[in-house]
Amino acid sequence: MPNLKDLRIRIATVKSTQKITSAMKMVAASKLRRAQAAAEAARPYADRMERMLGALTASLPTVEGAPALLAGSGGDRSHLIVPITADRGLCGGSNSSIVRAVRRHVIALQESGKSVSLLCVGRKGRDALKRDYESLILDTLEDVTKTGAGFEAAHDIGRRLCAMFEAGEFDVCTVFFNTFKSVISQAVTARQVIPLPAPEGADDADDAAGNGGSKALYILEPSEEEILEALLPRNVSVQMFRALAESYASEQGARMTAMDNATRNAGEMIDDLTLTYNRTRQAAITKELIEIISGAEAV
Repeated sequence: MPNLKDLRIRIATVKSTQKITSAMKMVAASKLRRAQAAAEAARPYADRMERMLGALTASLPTVEGAPALLAGSGGDRSHLIVPITADRGLCGGSNSSIVRAVRRHVIALQESGKSVSLLCVGRKGRDALKRDYESLILDTLEDVTKTGAGFEAAHDIGRRLCAMFEAGEFDVCTVFFNTFKSVISQAVTARQVIPLPAPEGADDADDAAGNGGSKALYILEPSEEEILEALLPRNVSVQMFRALAESYASEQGARMTAMDNATRNAGEMIDDLTLTYNRTRQAAITKELIEIISGAEAV
């Protein structure tokens, strides 16, 4: 059994840890408000751009001659995976869930004879994946969301992906990130950004609803091909911005939940240690009293 001094030191240590976790919880909560607002604001624009590009794609008679970001490279032999994780830990299973999903995807692709490469966004994903796939990691982008998700950083990543695709470094690019659902819930999402995936339906949902269910007709100036040529690279940046915003909000929500749990666990540990301390102290006092009384009776 530890002595009283050891118990006092341990109680003080746990109290210091509790103060740190409580402060981290408050910081994460303050960041979460802005991050959640940014993620929710990015969703409508990104969704609408995807639907609009899907409607433009459906209006094309054939994808032959279409921009490469739409038509693809003509194959799917080489895959680039972009896992978006945090640069710091202490956020529960937010990072590990992305890593597990990426590992499953890499194994499935390799078993089907595909070549795989990784462009990691965030140190935690890189550190976990390099244990098994260090040779597949092309580069790591760090501190992308250090001050929050910004479109400039997403645009830089989007331009880099487009340049790599044009250089023939990959055929298909898939982004893995956490979609923010609530403070205690984040869903792992895999989204193909290059080439643009085929639309699920030929009709745009909003246009169909506003035109009695029939496909809306557009007169486009300039042509569909020119519009797609301009919008497809921007769509990559927009989808990356959405992924960064969702991932950053998920990180803060997971960290807030993890630090709240850690703070409560520290409180319970302090209570248990204090109870043990008091019992040990009372036992020591009782033992001293017994020794004094026994000595007095012996005299």
